[in-house]
Amino acid sequence: MVKQYDLIVVGGGILGTFHAYHALQNGLSVALLERSSIPQGATVRNFGQVVPSGMDAKWQVYGRRSLEIYKDIQTKNDISVRQQGTVYLASNQEELQLLEELHQINKDNNYSSQMLSKQMCLDKYPGLQAEYVKAGLFFPEEVNVEPHSLIQKLHQYMHSQVNLDIFYNCNVLHCESDRGGVIVNTANEGEFWATKTIICNGNDFKTLFPKLFETSDLEVCKLQMMQTVPQNNFKIPGSLLTGWTIRRYESFRECPSYAVIKAKENLDSFQNKWGIHILFKQAIDGSVIIGDSHQYASVKEIDTLGFDLNMELDDFMINEARKIFNLPDYTIANRWYGVYSQCKEKDIFNESIGKNIHIVTGIGGKGMTGSAGFAEKNIEILFK
Repeated sequence: MVKQYDLIVVGGGILGTFHAYHALQNGLSVALLERSSIPQGATVRNFGQVVPSGMDAKWQVYGRRSLEIYKDIQTKNDISVRQQGTVYLASNQEELQLLEELHQINKDNNYSSQMLSKQMCLDKYPGLQAEYVKAGLFFPEEVNVEPHSLIQKLHQYMHSQVNLDIFYNCNVLHCESDRGGVIVNTANEGEFWATKTIICNGNDFKTLFPKLFETSDLEVCKLQMMQTVPQNNFKIPGSLLTGWTIRRYESFRECPSYAVIKAKENLDSFQNKWGIHILFKQAIDGSVIIGDSHQYASVKEIDTLGFDLNMELDDFMINEARKIFNLPDYTIANRWYGVYSQCKEKDIFNESIGKNIHIVTGIGGKGMTGSAGFAEKNIEILFK
């Protein structure tokens, strides 16, 4: 018997899940098809920071809406959201200038931020190295989540409270237009039919529409991260993003001085070669996630990224982290890498096959922050 819905979402990561969420909020019947027992990709292999402050003007709108959505769901069900704020720490005069310019941009955008003096930073963040920090820019509205548990809690909430039908270990074999809608064939759950289907998983995109996948401008990025042992009786209030982050994140590219400052950098430096910036985020268990690096390849050359961890990168990041923050214990308990896809030229891959099959992927590093807000708008457009 064919299972019928208004919408089928293929891919249970954060982007697909929020497409399903907003469709349900609009009264649609939704099936979410996830190929694994739980999502395994970039959704669970990241820092768990929701930071609209790091986005360009367009995506900050989506990110700020995402904050509202995360906080609203948290009032109804614990999905691990903690409002602790984000701080960017300048290590020199150039980075301080960029912070001041971003502060003014956010004033103009009515997005709350606060400049912190060096002493205010040292008082607020015990362990911060006085030799490193010159000043900070704090965003009080921003939140942290636990990436390993967020998506499972969100699925449980949506299944039990919002009537989402979730099919795990569901491999999609075929997807095509049929009878004014879309027929979806799976390996183990039979046939589905829906008015529309949204594909939010890069692997399923590659399997179902290989020619379009190969001609897309998608590329993949491999990131390395580490997690310390729990820091007993030591708390970091919020996320710490540092000078190299200021030089990397999209929001700072809109600052008047950015191009001149960026042009002075040594592109052959180790951190630029590997796209390294240093972030600190404390998990609920007291451990601290530290990273990260960025290595890119086209989708056709993803195997060139390798499957191993580059210990030279980890050692470099730990040495740099020690210069910034004095944790009680830098013993590393876990190391991993994540892989996400992004577009080389566009901000997201959003293409349609006919009227009812929509491929939405390649959100890049914006997924945890931007997906909730973007998906809300995209569902509105697709079902208008």
